[in-house]
Amino acid sequence: MNSQINRGFLSAIALFAFGQFSANAAPAPEANSLKPPASGSIPVAFVISERAVIIDFCGPWEVFRDVDIPGRSDAPFRLYTVSDKIEPIHAGGGMKIVPDYTFANAPAPKVIVIPAQSEPSAAMLKWIRESTRNTDVTMSVCTGAFVLAKTGLLSGKSATTYHGAFKSFVIGFPDIKLKRGARFVEEGNLATAGGLSSGIDLALRVVERYYGREIAKQTAYGMEYQGQGWMNPDSNQDYAAAAVSTAEHPLCAVCDMNVDPKTAPKSVYQGTTYYFCSDHDKKTFDAAPDKYAAADKKL
Repeated sequence: MNSQINRGFLSAIALFAFGQFSANAAPAPEANSLKPPASGSIPVAFVISERAVIIDFCGPWEVFRDVDIPGRSDAPFRLYTVSDKIEPIHAGGGMKIVPDYTFANAPAPKVIVIPAQSEPSAAMLKWIRESTRNTDVTMSVCTGAFVLAKTGLLSGKSATTYHGAFKSFVIGFPDIKLKRGARFVEEGNLATAGGLSSGIDLALRVVERYYGREIAKQTAYGMEYQGQGWMNPDSNQDYAAAAVSTAEHPLCAVCDMNVDPKTAPKSVYQGTTYYFCSDHDKKTFDAAPDKYAAADKKL
């Protein structure tokens, strides 16, 4: 009996020691972690053109700018803008921005940020496509997903975008699986964020992948940013279910925004009246009414 007690006592000590070792061991690396350079800054290119949505690129810009790594004197990220020409562009609301580089002379990026903006040029799509061969992350924000999709890089993959563009995205890119309710979606070195402020969360997620959760938390704290979406890619559940348009409360047939049926533009297709929040959306619907009517069923 004494020998059994001794064996039990020794086993308990062994389990305690193992537990202490495990508790003191280095934490497991973050999922999909990225390796930052031993020295120097990570180059981050912001691809912009006319009507670039400000929060889509300025939100992530501020995140990367505010990262601080104890013991390092150099900035963790080096930020710059890239466009077709080094001439002023007018971002959302009329903000004038002079890009740092053109696609012909921009430094090779390790991270690319693509905000919502005007129709991309062939040069932009080519540069994104070729640069992504060597990026750690190529990320879109909001309807910047349309730009990324037009490169062909998202073909056969999952992605998300601004909730008001779900229908147009499904119609325009049937080979891409739209993920509703996602704050962001990661596919290899590609990542897509939902609308507007979602880009801040995806940028914090990129910081986490490079430098760990604590550094990302410190960055968010320094920004006084209290959002938690960067720690949960499925945290956009308010947009997981498709909005339903009714006769009493009609929605825009293109973007699902509320409309006033007394004043909203409208079209009739196969006996059903469809309302729109703008003449542009009416024109979009009228070009492919069958597809938008079918998209309601798919979503």
